[in-house]
Amino acid sequence: MALDFTAIDFETANGFRGSPCSVGLSKVRGGVVVEEASWLMRPPENHDHFEFHNTRIHGIRAEDVAGRPRFGDLFPEIGAFIGKDVLAAHNAAFDLGVIRSGLEVSGLAGPAYEYVCTVMLSRRCYSLVSNSLPYAAEEAGVPLVNHHDAAEDARACAGILVDIARRNNANSIAELYLSLGLTLPRQPAFDPMNGLSKPTLAALAGKALAGTGSAGKKAGSPAEQTLDGALNGFGRPFSAWPEEGPNPLPNPTAEPGHPLFGQTVVFTGDLIMTRPEAKSRAAEMGARPESRVTARTTVLVVGDGFVAGDLRAGRLTGKAKRVLELHAKGQQIEVVSEGEFLQMVGGN
Repeated sequence: MALDFTAIDFETANGFRGSPCSVGLSKVRGGVVVEEASWLMRPPENHDHFEFHNTRIHGIRAEDVAGRPRFGDLFPEIGAFIGKDVLAAHNAAFDLGVIRSGLEVSGLAGPAYEYVCTVMLSRRCYSLVSNSLPYAAEEAGVPLVNHHDAAEDARACAGILVDIARRNNANSIAELYLSLGLTLPRQPAFDPMNGLSKPTLAALAGKALAGTGSAGKKAGSPAEQTLDGALNGFGRPFSAWPEEGPNPLPNPTAEPGHPLFGQTVVFTGDLIMTRPEAKSRAAEMGARPESRVTARTTVLVVGDGFVAGDLRAGRLTGKAKRVLELHAKGQQIEVVSEGEFLQMVGGN
């Protein structure tokens, strides 16, 4: 057996994960990157608007992808590069979700993939106050000069997985997961005609409620047609300043391979959603939300536009400072930005 896999990273045009505008891939054979590929693309039709926040992060604008193939048209090439490989991604819930939602709103079926989340493995194998890609790449000895360039991020993800396998004396993905007592997660094959994922339903519902989606149309894409009668409360407005609210119990049927599964999560700062909504989303993924930092806390989600680099700059809330104090004493707590949290839960 050999350490073979393909690392992948997507950048998106807006808050919907089904709006990919860039992808980078690194193919690894025997623990060495042997081939790379990257593409710019237009996101799927009706989901191709570029939001300022996303462009500010990755620098890609609508004019940069004008005339490029749409994601659905390009995916056969992406899929051919991946082949039968295990996929590795830093926050795989997001990148696998991009594939699923992007294909769903394009009216296309998708293949099954076994996958590795290097955020989850970093959390288990490193001792970092943040497991964001720059911090994990630094720990793995992988240079990451241009974060949010999809090709560089995929290469860094590959380097992190190779380093973690080396530290665990594993010669393959199977050996690594066996040594850690984990089961390799798998995203099953899907067909949008048989139902849509929750993030896709939420995005379509939001467009319908805004009068720009499928509402009032005589016909639409298969995804839009599936939306009829499936709003179920999606798209309700958020209130201004959040109250802590109750702490829901973790979803017992959540996916064990999700990076929030089994974590105890606390929220701090001004989020774009209510605290009860944030707690509900975390609990749905198998996390246990709480209202203050304690000895049980394992993840702190920070609002106020926080990014991982702010840890070094010292721009922190009182809860975040408490986390750093506990981390210095040996308690394993991870600081996560709201953007990273939203990627994990598939939200806008």
